[in-house]
Amino acid sequence: MVKHIVLWNFTEGLSESEREEAGEKMKALLEPIKELVPGAVEIQVVRNEFLSSNRDIALISTFETPDALTTYQNHPAHVEAGKYVRSVTCNRACMDYEFM
Repeated sequence: MVKHIVLWNFTEGLSESEREEAGEKMKALLEPIKELVPGAVEIQVVRNEFLSSNRDIALISTFETPDALTTYQNHPAHVEAGKYVRSVTCNRACMDYEFM
């Protein structure tokens, strides 16, 4: 199994309502990709709820294999979602790791 975690901040200048809207749109664009990619186990988008965090939004996903993660990353729906995500976020951080 592979865990794929991506963290972002929203771009400067977005109001709280724009951040809320951007988070919902990211969720709507990214989470359904699970049904399109063989080997995708879970795709979840979550907003920061605590002052102790230093990122605004996260993508937490699980794939059966590294190849399934690669398929997800290259899937047209993910590529298209990425265009929107990059338009409303900055300071991307990513970590991928295998686990049993």
